[in-house]
Parts: sequence; structure tokens; C-alpha cells
Amino acid sequence: MPATGDAVSGRPITVLVADDEPLARRRLLRLLRAEPGIEVVAECKGGRSAVEQIRARAPDLVFLDIQMPDLDGFGVITEVGADRMPAVVFVTAYDQYAVRAFEVHAFDYLLKPFEGERFHGALARVRALLAASRRDGSDPREEQLRRLLADVLGRDADAAPKSASPYFERVAVKSDGGTRILQIADVDWFETDGNYVRVHVGKSTYLIRSTASRLQEELDPARFARIHRRFLVNVDRVVGLEPWFGGDAVVLLRDGTKLRLSRNFREEFLGRMLGDHSEGVERRLEE
Repeated sequence: MPATGDAVSGRPITVLVADDEPLARRRLLRLLRAEPGIEVVAECKGGRSAVEQIRARAPDLVFLDIQMPDLDGFGVITEVGADRMPAVVFVTAYDQYAVRAFEVHAFDYLLKPFEGERFHGALARVRALLAASRRDGSDPREEQLRRLLADVLGRDADAAPKSASPYFERVAVKSDGGTRILQIADVDWFETDGNYVRVHVGKSTYLIRSTASRLQEELDPARFARIHRRFLVNVDRVVGLEPWFGGDAVVLLRDGTKLRLSRNFREEFLGRMLGDHSEGVERRLEE
């Protein structure tokens, strides 16, 4: 007979589900609620709410999506801290880079779309892990998480975690059938198109799910500026401006890219870039 709840204390295993896809989230919740000895204490649509709920509710187990628009799954672990994270079962739609890292570091994962058998197997292993942990006090998860972060994010596993930033520091993108983690500082510019965003990094372009308004809230305004209803640019990449028609201008980037600077965003952009010197530049663009 499978174990139910916590084999040591008799209390149910408390679970948090974090996934921005409604269908995937509902399926996980349905499977979990059908399991004996499981209590779902929170469901989260994004990474930042997951961080808040993990801190507030201290669940035993988290089903954690990797690709979320506001904060990816690895960012959740970084902000909560490897030493304070519950047991984790990763959920991902991509199957190469991240999955390879999970297997190397002995983490359970569900590859979307997953079968019920895979879910039950992952849950059974977590039940056994939690029971053993409470029985003998052993808990290898902290060191495992640190090594996973070091592998996936390229950060020293023993380095002290950085203070949490309210803005994006990384973004997970689909790449060659797998997942690639990009540092936001490496992005040249973002191009929004409805509910999707093209992420331009050098000669490469990646597609993520987000909107212009959401993206602007999540990016550090000291690093990225809105220059058009569709464009947000890394200000460190800007090397020049050229006048255009109707009060608009063209922003020149370091790699030669030219992007339209809309009149509606011009004053704020120039003020941020040039401070007190912006008025003279505005006059020249009007000439």
C-alpha cells in the first residue's frame, strides 16, 4: 500500500503549485487533490507570487514551472534561498538543457504534457524523501539545489545569494528544442507583438510569452527604456540618434541596429539618457 501523508507525523504533505499555464495548473491540482494525504495550500500563476507564498506558507513540496513570465523557476529558488526551499518537482515544456541538469542532480521533473504514471512516480519518490528526512534528520536538498543553480545559471554553488531584485535578472527561452537561460543584461532590445515578445541578443532572436505593459513593469527602468509602443531598448547599447519624420527619431545601437523612437516616448527617453543635456538634442531632432 502506498504511503499517505507524512509517514512519521501523520499529517498531510502540504503542496504549492506554481505554473502560469491555466490548463497545466488545473491538471496538476486535479491529480494532487485525488491523492490521499496531500493538502494543496496555494496555487500561483507566476514566480513572484510563488516566492511570497513559499515564504508565507512553508509548504513541504512545490511543483515548480521553469518557464514563467515574471520570474522563472530558477529565479524562485534563488530568491527564496536554497536553504529555505521545500522539496521541488520541476515542471517544464522543454526537454534538453534543463532536463539534463535535473537528471544529473537527481531532481524529479515532469515534462509537459506528462502522463499520470509519471506524476504518481514523482510524488511517490517525494513522499519517501520527506519520510526519510523527518525520520533521520538527513536532508540533501539544499546542497543539490545549490549545485543545480551553479550548473544552470553559472553561479558558484557556495556563493552567498544576492539580495532579491524587484526586476527581471534572467529569462528562460526556448532554444534548439531545450531551454536557455539568458542574463537580462545581455539583451540588446525587446520587440513586443501582442502576447509575445521577441528577445534580441546579438544575432540571435528568441520568443517568449509576455506583453509590452507587463514587460516594462518587470524590467529595471535604469537599464531598459521604452522608445516605441513595440520596442524597449537596453540603454547601454545606444550609441546615437538620427532625426526622422513627424517628430520621431531613429535610435542607433552598437551593433548597427536602427529602431524608431516615437515622439510620445522621446522626452522621457532623452531625459533618462542625457539628463540636463536632453533639451539641446531635442531641438536638433526638431530641425
